[in-house]
Amino acid sequence: MNKPASTRRDFLTTGIAATAAAYVPSHVLGRDGATAAGEKISFGIIGIGPRCTYDVKAMLPFGDVRCVAIADVQASRRDAGKKLIDDHYGNDDCVLYRDFRELLDRKDIDAVLIATGDRWHGAASMLAAEAGKDVYSEKPCGITIATCQELADTMHREKRVFQAGTQRRSVPNFQKAVEWVHSGKLGKLHTMHASVYFPTLDNTWLPAQPMPAREVVDWNMWLGPAAWRPFNQAYCNGRWRGHWDFDSGARLLDWGAHTVDLCQWANQADDTMPIEYAPTEKNIVCRYANGVKLIIDFLAEPFGNRAPHYVTRLGTCPVRFVGDEGSVETGDSGEIVALPESLQKQLPAGTKRVRGLDVTAHSRDFFDCIRTRKPTAANPDVMRRSHIACHAAAIAWILNRKLKLDPVTERFIDDAEANRLRSRPSRDWAAT
Repeated sequence: MNKPASTRRDFLTTGIAATAAAYVPSHVLGRDGATAAGEKISFGIIGIGPRCTYDVKAMLPFGDVRCVAIADVQASRRDAGKKLIDDHYGNDDCVLYRDFRELLDRKDIDAVLIATGDRWHGAASMLAAEAGKDVYSEKPCGITIATCQELADTMHREKRVFQAGTQRRSVPNFQKAVEWVHSGKLGKLHTMHASVYFPTLDNTWLPAQPMPAREVVDWNMWLGPAAWRPFNQAYCNGRWRGHWDFDSGARLLDWGAHTVDLCQWANQADDTMPIEYAPTEKNIVCRYANGVKLIIDFLAEPFGNRAPHYVTRLGTCPVRFVGDEGSVETGDSGEIVALPESLQKQLPAGTKRVRGLDVTAHSRDFFDCIRTRKPTAANPDVMRRSHIACHAAAIAWILNRKLKLDPVTERFIDDAEANRLRSRPSRDWAAT
């Protein structure tokens, strides 16, 4: 028999199906390494201390994600983390690992939250990317300029979604302050203030203590890429901060990874960084090629808790943007203070304040980008430039002299000593 002629309905049905197949994004179907829209994103944790606990509590309520595993070198933290996860889900499914490489070997894990100490962030992130995982890394993401460069390059090469834990990019009051700069409400931007802790440079060792069993504390894995030193439990309890081998940029990146990052964003400089860094007793004065000045203010002792131009009630990590027609300042309290008064009156009344520590929106952005494969708010390039600016400022403070940086090559100009500090030796932890 002859084949019946196609009806108009047949034509429309076939055409719609073909069009849908052509235009439905591949991530919806779970292709191109993305997670299908109907599937839960499975993630694991590498390093679960106080900050990670705060982060993961914001992530657990998301209905489309599920935490399935924790890796930590300390048994006490592994056990506490498992209780948190299992209690939330009402089961006993969370799997524990001492060595995070075993977690990365799991094919069912799509992403990882990395919240170790600074020494591990970059190395663990790169190993995760090479294992095919998307990465949310707490800051500072790289302990040196070279690590930040390699980390960003690795994320691009492996085509992984990466979110730096600089969550203030996703907090409303900081977004509003930056929006006012970009919209011209302050006039021409000329000065920005980024607050930081007073830098420290500590090369001492704490007294040696008896080495615990490896299952209790894996000291080799705790040290990771950092230089070897004798075990002391205080390091594992948080007293690693300020020690050169473990910390990023003489502690300048503790706040600077947030506040300098916000200034980068306000100055529309995510593709560059300051070209000059001049340390003083109370701050580091930086200058961009467009003439805008960035002042990195030391707000902790020995110079008191606030510089004169900061409003004390605004909380931690305050920033201030100044133009030729006004200024805006904000911090972790969620409040915004603008000058002149006419600008302050333009702020919407009764706006709900979100604390600067809140990672809910920032982590939501990360998981959404895992599905869409779009860049996150704090993507690898954003992290690279803002972190390198912080490291360059720290190196200027360490050497106590003005430095000039080429923002293209990311190298200091005519200063071999400064360029040597762009990297540091990495211990072969895997062979120990």
